[in-house]
Amino acid sequence: MKHALHPAPSSLLLSAGLAVLVVSCGGGSSSSSSSADTAATTVPAAPTIGAATALDESASIAFTAPSDNGGATITSYTATCVEGANSVSGSASTSPISVSPLTNDVAYSCSVTAANSAGQSAASGTVSVTPTAAAAAASTAAVDCPYSGTFEGTYSGTAITATWDWTCGSVKRFLSGNGLPDHVIGTFPNAGNPNTVTAQTVSAEMTLTPVLGTSTVSVGGPMGGSVYARNSVKFDPGTAGTCPGSATQASDCNLANGSDVWRVEALGQDVFDFGEDMNNAHAQPTGQYHYHGMPEGMLTNAGASDTNKIMVHVGWADDGFPVYARYCYADPLDASSEVVECTGSYELDSTADTGRPDTSWVPLGAFGTDWNYVDGSGDLDECNGRFAVTPEFPDGIYHYMVTDTYPYFSRCLKGER
Repeated sequence: MKHALHPAPSSLLLSAGLAVLVVSCGGGSSSSSSSADTAATTVPAAPTIGAATALDESASIAFTAPSDNGGATITSYTATCVEGANSVSGSASTSPISVSPLTNDVAYSCSVTAANSAGQSAASGTVSVTPTAAAAAASTAAVDCPYSGTFEGTYSGTAITATWDWTCGSVKRFLSGNGLPDHVIGTFPNAGNPNTVTAQTVSAEMTLTPVLGTSTVSVGGPMGGSVYARNSVKFDPGTAGTCPGSATQASDCNLANGSDVWRVEALGQDVFDFGEDMNNAHAQPTGQYHYHGMPEGMLTNAGASDTNKIMVHVGWADDGFPVYARYCYADPLDASSEVVECTGSYELDSTADTGRPDTSWVPLGAFGTDWNYVDGSGDLDECNGRFAVTPEFPDGIYHYMVTDTYPYFSRCLKGER
């Protein structure tokens, strides 16, 4: 099952596991039946229960996927909260799961199960939660309220001062800045990008109490979500470049403002040159500098490296959830676990989509449709995010990740906006 990721859809489908039937012909006994029995799919192991967050007439239940999926893709998880003879459930493809309606001021015992094509797993351990009318979504007001700064740099031969200012009211976070980075950038214009980096007027606002919604919204575009780095530079992972199916060379494609089916990726390919610098960023025709992927300069500023792996908070999405880059805890619910490089959960096609330009000159990976979300294949969900503890949020929070693997940055947002 394949689906386009740029522009990102409002919801994404899970990849289904495929059962393979082997038929043996001829008389007599054969060892093929024992081999088939050995490879038979079983139900998954039980998930590991995490924290339960009490909300008004509902609860959010976090969990960790089981290490054994039973030999088939896990298609859904179900959280069940029980109080006496009353049982309420909610399902989702990733952690956390929202369970509602629950009765306020009543204690519930909640557990999680996983399901694949063979059936449902045993239940995880249990966690207690008591919803209450006084419960509110976790506030992010303890972080970057306020946060401001300046940086003196020289961009395209001109001395420029980068500025950013984050402030918070009672319910919202506000950003103003000029969209210039707080680190060294590459040379612009360059052979792949004819634009000059210039100061912008950046203004954004978002809730201080983010809540996961029931659907997703794409990042970018007139109706899409926006994400800003702490230095006020925008994250904009997609491109306007497209190719027709009949293309046989790069010059047949429109990288500036295409309208064809096959949308080109800025990163992970070397056929098309978008002129990105060492920060996986470049300038739009308006002069707006923006990140397509890992903001290397921000990680360098924070002291993060392969020899000093630390979680680095790099920005905020306009649904109110924070953004981190490259490194995360191996156990999403344990801040004492090893810090590792987080990986996305998208896998590359093994064969090209029908009608796609020939792979002889544009290899697989150059178009967004060359990638498919496979639940559990990496650390993150379809929006390149997960619920986990972080240095700034030790009790855990849903957050997005910038990764070195596709999709490099979130193509969708999951919070209510």
